[in-house]
Amino acid sequence: MPSTKPTYRIENIVATVILEHDIDIDLLETELPNHVYKPEQFPGVIFRLDKPRATALVFRSGKMVVTGTKSIAQLIEAVKRIIKTIDRILKKYGGGVRGKPRVQIQNIVAGGDLHAYVNLEKAAYYLEDCMYEPEQFPGLIHRMRDPRVVLLIFSSGKMVITGAKEEAEVEKAVNQIAYSLHEAGCIIGPREEELEEFE
Repeated sequence: MPSTKPTYRIENIVATVILEHDIDIDLLETELPNHVYKPEQFPGVIFRLDKPRATALVFRSGKMVVTGTKSIAQLIEAVKRIIKTIDRILKKYGGGVRGKPRVQIQNIVAGGDLHAYVNLEKAAYYLEDCMYEPEQFPGLIHRMRDPRVVLLIFSSGKMVITGAKEEAEVEKAVNQIAYSLHEAGCIIGPREEELEEFE
């Protein structure tokens, strides 16, 4: 097993929220706080929340894209606040949000760290479904099949993980790649700052 335990941190969750009905975004536009609406440039209202920090793109069709949260709990809280705000404004004009919104996570982006240097040339040889062209991009691109995620792995041991639909997939991918690289002898050893922690 690798001598250092890999870690990860969710940086951004992208989700779609679908309401069962259209939204009159012209009404929203009159009362929504922290928003941008320039229909000639973009068809939706861009609505920003401070707590939790999130951005919602709200469309007439009742579809929304919510980005910026760093956990599933934050995403759920953000969606509740967005729906509540929209509902309050629509109720003033005799409407309101009907039915239960459907929330689907489209993509989780996370940063990972193996806490050790990686021999990317060797890794490119051993790992399936990967691409490594250092003159074009400094990282190795690995398409994992289970879970279905894409990992960008750098020689520092730092990684970017995209494509996960739930946090458990990020954790599984990070642990799996750490194990595979260790087994293939691609881990060169802990970075200097990691060594200092052991001393």
